[in-house]
Amino acid sequence: MSVQIRYAVKADCERMLELINELAVYEKAPDEVTVTLAHFMDAGFGEKPVWKAFVAEVDDKIEGFSLFYIRYSTWKGCRLYLEDFIVTEKMRGQGIGKLLFERTIQEAKENNYAGMVWQVLDWNEPALNFYHKYQSYVESGWLNASLSKEQIAQF
Repeated sequence: MSVQIRYAVKADCERMLELINELAVYEKAPDEVTVTLAHFMDAGFGEKPVWKAFVAEVDDKIEGFSLFYIRYSTWKGCRLYLEDFIVTEKMRGQGIGKLLFERTIQEAKENNYAGMVWQVLDWNEPALNFYHKYQSYVESGWLNASLSKEQIAQF
């Protein structure tokens, strides 16, 4: 099996959105993905792109990706924020995740960021085990908070 890791291009967005939906199903939140393909493409490749990604291709088909952006911490400075990291269910356990994750780490290193951060669900044992192989620190004590677009519109 030959795996190619490369930066995502606009033409990859449709397949990437399919994988995002697969991830949402895995994370037991299939109805939470509301982004349109047009918005997703514009956010990555429009006039003011806000994200970048690496894709993993196997036999010319995208089987995984890591999508990230730069987050600023007033305590630490610029850090790479790994928003989504997925390998299709059928391709897990074959080293694709390792290649993607390590390429993403390399991106943080090449840009001299003050670290790399991400979220992981507390019940996702396979992911937690994967991250522990890298001696990553999994923080406790912080809760996610958010306002929806609809809530913001009420102000």
